[in-house]
Amino acid sequence: MDKSPSLVVNDTVKEKHPSLIGGACIIASVCVGAGMLGLPSAGAGAWTIWSVLAITLTMVVMTVSGWMLLEAFKHYDLKVSFNTVTKDMLGDKANMFNNLMVYFVGGILLYAYITSSGLILQDVLGIDSKISSVLFVLIFSAFVWHSTRAVDRISVLLIIFMVLSFAFGVSGLAVKVDMSILFDSINEKANYAPYAMAMLPVALTSFGYHHSVSSMRAYYGDESKAKKAILGGTTIALGLYFLWLFSIFGNLPRNQFGPVIELGGNVDALLTALGSVIESEKVANAINAFSMAAILSSFIGVGLGVFDYLADLFKFEDTRQGRAKTWAVTFLPPLVMSLLFPFGFVIAIGYAGAAATVWTCIIPALLVRKSRALANGREGFRAPGGQIMIALVIGFGVLTAVFHFMAMLGILPAFTG
Repeated sequence: MDKSPSLVVNDTVKEKHPSLIGGACIIASVCVGAGMLGLPSAGAGAWTIWSVLAITLTMVVMTVSGWMLLEAFKHYDLKVSFNTVTKDMLGDKANMFNNLMVYFVGGILLYAYITSSGLILQDVLGIDSKISSVLFVLIFSAFVWHSTRAVDRISVLLIIFMVLSFAFGVSGLAVKVDMSILFDSINEKANYAPYAMAMLPVALTSFGYHHSVSSMRAYYGDESKAKKAILGGTTIALGLYFLWLFSIFGNLPRNQFGPVIELGGNVDALLTALGSVIESEKVANAINAFSMAAILSSFIGVGLGVFDYLADLFKFEDTRQGRAKTWAVTFLPPLVMSLLFPFGFVIAIGYAGAAATVWTCIIPALLVRKSRALANGREGFRAPGGQIMIALVIGFGVLTAVFHFMAMLGILPAFTG
């Protein structure tokens, strides 16, 4: 079978050898953001055991689907992303729909992070939130404009800071975990399983790193190393999610989540609810610091993925001028939207989880199925599992999207505390 001109294998040998830890931290930083901060309220109905099952299942599926993208990309030059690969393999219509979903989710997340950071910096710096948002974008998007290596370096620092602030803040809660609260043994008639379905869309957004897969492949120049970095990143994220949920669910009784859920599950509402068990102001400040670092790391990680994706979409060159153009189309639209509609993302981000199922589950599975149909489909890197795994990943994505819309329509059981 003849291959299109873009189906070429890049044999470039990298002189530099980026660390797997750096790549894993980039992936983890993309995952650990606003999604994590929303997990406690999203999982309040399912509580500890079912929440752990939901996020573990999601982590496994999201890791495998990321590997499927790596396998589909192996026929292409290292600089390509979703746009070129999807267009070649699935056609213009599928590519156009996928483009819309990728940018919608990436843009909405950047929009949310920019707005949230502006509100946080307003309190810290004492300046207008809009000015804070502009400063935030100008300063921290510069790392993305500079290089993936710069993102690597700051991601490692942010992950270290997040771990330290998280450890200090959560340690104050972890040492006081009450097992009867953690497993809700005081409420023998409670029903948990039905609420796990509504949690899946939030769990999926907590592992939505797939727009960074091509960045990892280009960074390492090797699918096998990128595979390890992806697994490392999703494992780090899963571990942090476990610690976070155990610490929250082990201190704040399930029936006291009502006020948190009413206020959208934001960190301030959660800290207010935890006020009775947080005895130290330093612990509360550490959790706030962790939240800020999580938003910043996700902004940079998501920004890198969208940046590389749009560079491929618009065919901008990898020069200072070309990267400046890519920076403009990546960061200016969400910044402008944040300045004009600073609170509109609350509604829009609700649909981001459903939209993300397209490019985190469905498209990767369809791409790898098409890739394996090539004459040399069995050569080189190969994601685990055959047709059954492809069907399972697609099924997980479809069901997650269905659960999301069912929850928004009030069809799924809604936990109110």
